[in-house]
Amino acid sequence: MGLFGSKGETVTIDVRGMSCNHCKMTVEKALNALDGVSKATVDLGKANVTVTYDPKKVTIDDMKKAIIDAGYEA
Repeated sequence: MGLFGSKGETVTIDVRGMSCNHCKMTVEKALNALDGVSKATVDLGKANVTVTYDPKKVTIDDMKKAIIDAGYEA
């Protein structure tokens, strides 16, 4: 299972409301469920998530909506 290589882009999105490992898993799961997201990694200490994605399939707004729908602020 590889990344998209040159087609993949990476973005970091600030996420407010995460406080524990369960929060981390919830946000990562919500983002990884989106078509076009190949990897989502939360950094609780920095209160953000770094996402590798295919911009032809998913937008940053889609990602923010998934975070909000999961119960957090993006």
